[in-house]
Parts: sequence; structure tokens; C-alpha cells
Amino acid sequence: MFKRILTVCIGNICRSPTAEYLLRERLAARDIQVSSAGLHAMTSYPMDATAMQVMAEHGIDGAAHRARQLTPAMLREADLVLGMEKSHVDAMVRLAPEASGKIFVLDKWVQARDIPDPYRQQRPAFDHVYGLITQGVDSWLRYL
Repeated sequence: MFKRILTVCIGNICRSPTAEYLLRERLAARDIQVSSAGLHAMTSYPMDATAMQVMAEHGIDGAAHRARQLTPAMLREADLVLGMEKSHVDAMVRLAPEASGKIFVLDKWVQARDIPDPYRQQRPAFDHVYGLITQGVDSWLRYL
């Protein structure tokens, strides 16, 4: 059973916190801890304003988020790690090879595609990515 889920992207201000907060919302009735981190995190930064706005429009408040740098210990302690891109999965496996069996792309059960980074792009990119993350999150629910 998964008790600790970690979502990972690069900066930990757009994609991984969006996935984190969506998972938290979907799993609120269950005893599952969800967190996020970045491979090259913008440590202590809040969530990107556009990503936060998109989430708010869907009833999710990400204002408390602060970016965290991914560590090997985080990967070892998590029961399930979900990266936004295949390259993120590869980087995490290099960082903590012993955790490789629990690291997957978020979109594994949909199309196993990379979820593109909307950072510094226009609002439509954030809307598109929110939709992809929602599909990925929802596809994992039957396994959690």
C-alpha cells in the first residue's frame, strides 16, 4: 500500500506541485501523504502564479506551496514517485538507484507521455498541462 507519494519535476513550482495538490484533493479521505520536489528546484519559491491561478479556478489552493530540492532520501522514503517526464525518471534513478522500482512517469497509465513544462509560457500552455496532469493523477487512483 502506498502511504507516501512524491511528485517530481524540474523547478517544483508548476507541474509537480499541481500534481501534488490534485493528488491531495483526490486522496483527502485516505491516510496518504503527498509531497513534491524538484530536480533543480527553485528552493523556497512559491508556486508559479499562472499555475496557482489555474488550480484556484478548479477549487484548489496552492498558496502554501514552497519549492523543495529533491534528495536521495526523499526518493528512498517515498512509496511511489511520479515524475513528469521520462528524463526526470532517469535522473531520479541515477540519484537513487535503489529506488528505481517505485519511480514512474505520472502519465504511465494513459499514454506514458512526457508532460511538458509550461514555465514562462502563456496561459493556454498551463491549461493544457493542467489537463494532462489531471488525467495522469486520475489514472493512478485505482492503484492507490
